[in-house]
Amino acid sequence: MLLELAVKVAAVLAAFLVLPLAVGQTEHKLMAHMQGRLGPMHAGRFHGWAQLIADGVKFAQKEDLVPDAADKPVFRLAPAVALLPYLLVILFIPLGPGDLVGSSLDMGLFVVVALVGVGVLAVLMAGWSSANKYTLIGALRGAAQLMAYELPLVLAAASVAVAAGTLSLPAIVEAWHPWWLLWQAPAAVVFFTAGLAEIRRPPFDAPIADSELVFGYLTEYAGLRFALLLLAEYVGIVVVSALTAVLFLGGWRGPGPESLGWLWTLLKTGALAAVVIWLRVAWPRLRVDQIQALCWKGLVPVALAQLVLTTAVALAL
Repeated sequence: MLLELAVKVAAVLAAFLVLPLAVGQTEHKLMAHMQGRLGPMHAGRFHGWAQLIADGVKFAQKEDLVPDAADKPVFRLAPAVALLPYLLVILFIPLGPGDLVGSSLDMGLFVVVALVGVGVLAVLMAGWSSANKYTLIGALRGAAQLMAYELPLVLAAASVAVAAGTLSLPAIVEAWHPWWLLWQAPAAVVFFTAGLAEIRRPPFDAPIADSELVFGYLTEYAGLRFALLLLAEYVGIVVVSALTAVLFLGGWRGPGPESLGWLWTLLKTGALAAVVIWLRVAWPRLRVDQIQALCWKGLVPVALAQLVLTTAVALAL
């Protein structure tokens, strides 16, 4: 029992550390090719594969500066608050059938959605404690954005939960059928879009907005703490992509033996992460008013309509 628990904890920690780095390296290379440039090529023997490691070493060597007027305990705690919820979320995401999940809960979807929403605290803590007007504006933008997009995220997740008749993530995958790709497509688009807004990825990066706010709520961070906040962004990409794959794309379900289910989950998660990277390159940043309009005038009505449709179909069946 203890050995199994230790193996699961080690696997979750490995996924928490390795997958975001893989996404970060992929982003470096995909963006370089999409923008017609080479990108960093000298770190490592092949195609600059070690650039991300070099960046990590660089951040670790930089001086850890804290503004004199900052609320120092809150300032130092913010990176941990940004990372910890995503680590806990990975515990509940099933990689495959059976025991290929850190912890299987009957209320897994409820817990996951609640944990994803904790990110707003880290944004507010970082922005307010920095004692900088730019960081404060970025934090308030982030708080308004995250609190708004929680609603469509929850409504879209509720739609697939009603369709499956359960809040357990492995049970949702078991109940999934290929025709859900059409039936739940609006909810999938809403969930994925709201997830991007939750992790403040382009085009929803108004809380950072380097052309307006220096670097938003991250402005005063340096060294390893800044690296941890960047890591939280890439872990968020993995979490949003994996949750979308599990809830709407069948998770480990795919052609071939069930023993290869973990591979299908990783492939679907990787494909969605590539879409996240593509959106950063292809779409300009939305203004704050456009972000709110998209949420309240676009995503929320679509999510409500999808939830009503799903409930009607579920009752009819």
